[in-house]
Formats: sequence, C-alpha cells, structure tokens
Amino acid sequence: MNPLPSRARLVFPALRWRRGSFAHERAKIDAALAAGVGGFILFGGTRAAVTALTRDLRARAGRPLLIGADLERGPGQQVRGLVELPPPAALGFLDDLEATYTAGAITGAEARAARINWTFAPVCDLDNEPRNPIVQTRAFGADPARVGAHAAAWVRGCQEHGVLACVKHYPGHGRATVDSHEALPVVETAAEVLERDDLAPFAAALAAGAGSVMTAHVAYPALDPTGSAATFSPPILNRLRQGLGFQGLIVTDAFIMAGATAAQAEGPAAIAAVQAGCDVLLYPNDWAGVVRSLDALSAEVADAALGRFDAALVKWGGEAADVLDDAELSAHERFADGLGDRAVHWLRGEASLPLTPPLDVRIVDDDVGGPYSIPPRDVFHETLRAGGIRLTPGRRPGVSRVVLLYAEPRSWKGRADLGPRSLAQLARVARGAALVVLFAHPRLVAQIPGNAPVLGAWHGQALLQRAAARRVGGISAAG
Repeated sequence: MNPLPSRARLVFPALRWRRGSFAHERAKIDAALAAGVGGFILFGGTRAAVTALTRDLRARAGRPLLIGADLERGPGQQVRGLVELPPPAALGFLDDLEATYTAGAITGAEARAARINWTFAPVCDLDNEPRNPIVQTRAFGADPARVGAHAAAWVRGCQEHGVLACVKHYPGHGRATVDSHEALPVVETAAEVLERDDLAPFAAALAAGAGSVMTAHVAYPALDPTGSAATFSPPILNRLRQGLGFQGLIVTDAFIMAGATAAQAEGPAAIAAVQAGCDVLLYPNDWAGVVRSLDALSAEVADAALGRFDAALVKWGGEAADVLDDAELSAHERFADGLGDRAVHWLRGEASLPLTPPLDVRIVDDDVGGPYSIPPRDVFHETLRAGGIRLTPGRRPGVSRVVLLYAEPRSWKGRADLGPRSLAQLARVARGAALVVLFAHPRLVAQIPGNAPVLGAWHGQALLQRAAARRVGGISAAG
C-alpha cells in the first residue's frame, strides 16, 4: 500500500442518506476523494444502497479507506435491513456479558458485510448525572467496573469480527449537564474522582484491545486548568497516551458540534486538535477548508498523526467483506428479539398482562420537533394487530387505554427531562390509563402522573416497540 502524502487523510466528511438516495453527495464524494481524505462517516441508507456506496467509494478511490458509522444500537441504527440491538443501558440492565459480546459480534459481522469497517461505539461514559441531556440510555450504566466490563466485551465481539471499535467519549461525558452539540460543557469534578471512576471503563476497553478512542468536546479544569476541551487538550490526551498506554487512533467527536468550535473557528480548531494528539478530524462543516488548514501543521506533528492513521488503515482498511446470508441475518434478528423481551421490565406497579382487548393506544412523543426524523411509531400498533389484538380509539366502557411515552436523548433538546408539551399531554391521558409504556430512561418514570403501572422499554426503536407489544398482548415472538 502506498498511502497518499496528503494530510487530507486525517479528515473524514459525512455522507447522509436523503430522500431515498446518496446521489446528492456525489459532488462532495468526488472532491473529497480527489483531495485524498482518509474516509467518511455514513448516516442512514438501506442495506443495498450502503453496500453499493461503500464498494463504489473504494473503487473510485483506488486505495483503502476507513468508512465509519455510529452503531451504538447495532448496524440497524443506521442501515435499514440490518439488525437493531437494544441500547447499551438495556444491555447493562441485563448484565449478561456474553450477550453484550454477541451484540458487538453481530455489529461487527453485519457492518463488515456492508463494507463499513469502523464503528463509533461502544460508549464508555457513565450514566452518573441525571441532568445529562445526551448520554442517558447510551451508557451501559453508572458503575465504572460494570460499564468497563460491558465495553470490553463489546469491543472484543466487534473487533474479533473484523471491524474497528471506537470507545467514546474520552475522558467521559457522563457528568456533563450541557450537551456538547449545543455548547462547551464544563465538568468541575476532582481529578482523583475522574481517574478512579470515569477513566476506568476506558482503561478496561483499551485493555481489551480497542483500536480507537473518540474525544469529548468537554472541558475538565481538574485535568487541564486552561479550560480546553479534551479534544484540544495536550494534558488530557497525554493521559491517554502515557497514563493508559494507548498508541492507537484518536478521533475527534464531530466538528459540526458547537463544543468543537466554542473557543475558535473550525480551521484553527482542527490544527489545535492534531497538535494536542488527535489523529482524525471527524465530520467538519467545511471539510475542504479543514484540509487546507492542515498545511499549517509542523511536519513532525502531521507525520505522527498520519503514521497512526496509516497503521490503523493497514490493520482495518482491507477490501474484503464477509457475506451475510439470510439464515445468519434471521439468527441475529431472533437474538435481538430475545434481548428485547428480556429488557422490558416493570418500573412502577404491575398490570395483569396480557391486557384484554380492545385497546386504545395513545402516543406522547417528546422526540418530535427537532431537525432529525424519528423512528416509525406504528410498530407497537402493528405488532398488536398482527397478533390478533383489536385496537379502537376513544374512551368507552370495556376499552383499556395504553399510553406510549417516547423520550430519547436527542441533540436538539438540551434537557434530560420531559418537555412542557409532553407533560401537558401526559396530564390528559396518563391518569386512568391501564398501562404506560416508557420508551426512555427509567428515571423518567418519576414524571409520569397518576398511578398507572409503567412498563420500561428503554428506547423507541422498532425492536423494543415489538418487544413491548408482545408483552402487552401476550404474543409470542416470530420464528
């Protein structure tokens, strides 16, 4: 392999599926490959479209690439037609390390089949701040040892199946009360507490062989009194290199996030990140401008980052892709459904299940109103109907009301609790309900009025809508 000399290899633009296609990204792809970028981060698409795109990217580049995606909840999080897995919080709740290993293995195997060779997972943050607006169910839990054990198991499963894992968000985003998508969070926790607790899951994941680490756009004055975010902090990244002995690939969190450019514009910020010890600059707004800015780096700094990138490319950037046949995909789906059934659990009281139909199903959706689309919310209903459960709207004798409450961590919210619109809706529909199903972090049960039993289902993804519907309707899983 003869890597391009261009420093553009350190820059990773984003490619997004829109209106059923990646076609609108063609000009960006042509220009980015001509400039010599090291790869891309992908958002969305069908299995067929993503596989065609990743094959085409490598063919057009004529060289290896790292192609990454956020797959915290399995490959189905981004690629339709691949398997969804429960969020890390549900895996931590189950506390079954073999299941977590298998979740990582499924993610690696299916991503590799789609020619995605870098997954920005697992999350090593601790769920130790109830006001945190963005971590929540993305974390395996609050206990450092258990989070570390699950992260390590996931890393082994993923990397043993041919895909580079990326532990994030170093040195831990869990204590932040501000979303780094919107501003620069500052965590004032003492250094000894951060080292004892927050760094422990990263140490465990790195000991398991994790090949890359993503930085947090978060400031930790106890670790760096200058107030620089970890992404731009030599002392914090030196702890990773020297204290934890990590010599692999360090990638920034997305540069489109406000926390990345809180102190300076994107070009100078990119230079500062590489000078601090980062090797890859992920998802800048102006990827071409960032490429040009890297000319200001010293040869020594640039060559060190390029050397680590090239080493990762040699190990993980190969062209080979495994075949994923229908039988294997079906086995993965059955495994995921089994996890979903195990993860659904009572949070408040208990109802006698299955409920007797007909059912009146109401939705309170805290996730509408932002810039991004939400998952389909009809999967619960369709699962009941497919199981022979009759649904009928309206308050009438003999009809049991079921309330579905959706509240995922989303970057535009800037809060960890329910918004006023959702609370007003709940006040109207939750009292007198036979059951509330909470597709969110379990602690939000405290905001649900009335005394209806509450079934916890973690996240609004299709997988857990099906699992909750099976529980409510007494329906057996297919297959």
